[in-house]
Amino acid sequence: MTIAAQVAQIAAEARQASLALARLGTAAKNRMLSAMAAALEARSGLLMAENAKDLEAGRAKGLSAAMLDRLMLDEKRIAGVAAALREVAALPDPVGEVTKMWKRPNDLLVGKMRIPLGVIGIIYEARPNVTADAAALCLKAGNAVILRGGSEAIHSNCAIAGILQGVMSGMGIPAAALSLIPFTEREGVLEMLKQEETIDLIIPRGGESLIRFVVENSRIPVIKHYKGVCHVYVDAAADFDKAEAIVVNAKVQRPGVCNALETLLIHKDVAAAFIPRIAARLQGLGVELRGDEEFRRYAPTAQPATEEDWAAEYLELILACRVVDNMDAAIDHINRYGSLHSEAIITADYGNAQRFIREVNSSCVLINASTRFNDGNQLGLGAEIGISTTKLHSFGPMGLEDLTTTKFIVYGDGQVRE
Repeated sequence: MTIAAQVAQIAAEARQASLALARLGTAAKNRMLSAMAAALEARSGLLMAENAKDLEAGRAKGLSAAMLDRLMLDEKRIAGVAAALREVAALPDPVGEVTKMWKRPNDLLVGKMRIPLGVIGIIYEARPNVTADAAALCLKAGNAVILRGGSEAIHSNCAIAGILQGVMSGMGIPAAALSLIPFTEREGVLEMLKQEETIDLIIPRGGESLIRFVVENSRIPVIKHYKGVCHVYVDAAADFDKAEAIVVNAKVQRPGVCNALETLLIHKDVAAAFIPRIAARLQGLGVELRGDEEFRRYAPTAQPATEEDWAAEYLELILACRVVDNMDAAIDHINRYGSLHSEAIITADYGNAQRFIREVNSSCVLINASTRFNDGNQLGLGAEIGISTTKLHSFGPMGLEDLTTTKFIVYGDGQVRE
């Protein structure tokens, strides 16, 4: 059977299985997830043996130490994956929730009810824990899921998926509701992206190049964010202690993630007082500063910023810094160079804070808090499938509710339309 035929068959079987999964009650889904967690822990020896094959192949390919670390599974990490499944089991089930009801003049009672999306395709890179995490979130929301992980983790991913499918089969749940594309050829991704009749949504998780490839080749709607060019604006009414703590946390705590700070904007009225302080602190922590001419007046050891720096997602200890005349200029800069991800204002002025909230249209806008909080777990979703910077159908971190849609429900008593 060709790769195209295999992918089409996997997608068709997932569609059929999604119908059975959508009928599964909350208690049954939670039992399934809890059993999956226990099975992963019980089969940890198998998982580590299969993971060792991926690590050996990765070393032979010359993968970096950081990439090999992302790939690695040991007892502690497997326990962490199991704990994540149990956390998803403990989350409220959005399926079946009636979000609103209203009565029409003819006494029809109209409402909206949450239902699963159907079949979700997840295309992701190295981390094998995503196989379990993504599957758990999709299944809890009543969706079938088709997983296509990176070639670097193929043995680990197949082992995890096999264990989870075994639990499903043992409980009488169609194993096809959790499918894994079992081959690494890029053709498998391309064929997956053609299955618009059977797959309802594609979610890519990985670097910008992967996401752009998926978007350019998909016939199916794609939830995406290309990059996180995140800003902190230090207003004229900022508390400097708060500003320093927030800027340092947003840039330094974990610089290689999408919600890390990449550009610092500072109101001209506080530039002379705040820039020497924040520059010394950041440079002492190993941050390379790239500033405009005004910023470098007060931080002369900073490198000159170029036009490319304002749109850069560094994902390392580099920070672009600019002095702006006022909030209008700060918002204009964010609108021009931002990526609709995460933006923060540091201010004690309530009016300025509210204006920033209204006029900055990124997926998460924060007042006096670090951009690092734009994360599903941190915002109270329990877990997330990813962050969307597209406004349809979800914007920001995507939790269980975002893996559903709504349908209209109508209660009548014999009404007919005139």
